[in-house]
Amino acid sequence: MGAPELIGLGASIGLLSGWRIYLCTFALGVAMHYGWVQLPQHLHALDALASPTIIGISAVGLVAEFFADKIPWLDSLWDGVHTFIRPIGGALLAAAVIDPQDPTWQIASLLLGGSAALLTHGAKASARAVANASPEPFSNIGLSLGEDVTTTGLLLAVLIHPAAAATVAGLIALAVLAAIVFLWRTLRRIYARRERPPAQPAMR
Repeated sequence: MGAPELIGLGASIGLLSGWRIYLCTFALGVAMHYGWVQLPQHLHALDALASPTIIGISAVGLVAEFFADKIPWLDSLWDGVHTFIRPIGGALLAAAVIDPQDPTWQIASLLLGGSAALLTHGAKASARAVANASPEPFSNIGLSLGEDVTTTGLLLAVLIHPAAAATVAGLIALAVLAAIVFLWRTLRRIYARRERPPAQPAMR
């Protein structure tokens, strides 16, 4: 793979890590461990993800996140704790894609992966803030299940077809940016409505 494909793969992994860092680590590790996904020989730096220790740790985090992410307000607390974990994890996973003998591209991938994870993390946290403004819990569950399915599907897609990773990364980034703008406008309307004083009854 050339530099564009590698950068696209790193960006895709970084973006998906902002939604599900433990799922990305676990799915990638299991797929490599059992040979379901044959990574290019160049990506030997990711071999550590296939170790039982890393798979076990990520599985614990995956189970905890699966349930915490579906409970109103607990999901926002979980997102707050992971504000630093997801970007750092996304940056490290993205950097592992690049040959360590090429420090320029590795630094670029590190920065891109961290920024990408922070972007999707911001969209995720904003979506949960909007969902938590609703009294019913089903929107949280629906959003969480959607993130589970989307992250798993896109991660496998970019690993099986690395040449399409740059396109996938671009589409995810555009969709996330549009979602952030929409969510922030929605939040502003919700809180503006709450802060608006009640209408005074008409004087007779």
